Amino acid sequence: MNRLERVREEVDRILTCLLCDEDRRCGFVHLYGVSHAATELAYARGLDVELAAVAGMLHDLTNYTEGESSDHGLKSARLAERMLERLALFSPDEVATITHAIARHSDKDAINEPMDELLKDADALQHWLYDPSLPPQSSHAERRGKIETELTQRSRPCPTAESEVL
Repeated sequence: MNRLERVREEVDRILTCLLCDEDRRCGFVHLYGVSHAATELAYARGLDVELAAVAGMLHDLTNYTEGESSDHGLKSARLAERMLERLALFSPDEVATITHAIARHSDKDAINEPMDELLKDADALQHWLYDPSLPPQSSHAERRGKIETELTQRSRPCPTAESEVL
């Protein structure tokens, strides 16, 4: 079994034990959604896809385990660090990359390391994709615009010599 699947098993076990159906549903939707968005952005930005996916899976875990979101970035980073050390599948540098991104993901106004920025963008993207009709949170609005531009530019076909002549 690969490392990402092992982390997913741990997250699934935690979320499945939640008593509130709504918390369980939101946990699965948001954590898997951010993980998938982080994977897509990591491919596009040339960052470590697996570490991005793991950070996405773990970034808000204490929102669901503790039922509150105050200081959730730091609390989730500590929980992620304990989990990843217990699993003993990641190097200390990999654990540091993942946990730093998690700890910093809530401060959408600050500019940090590339993996930190990726996780912030993946979080904002998941909120947007969950319900595109809702206006973005103020802290997500600028990021959403940049992500939209990034995704739009990537999806345009590259001009070929033939199309340029026509």
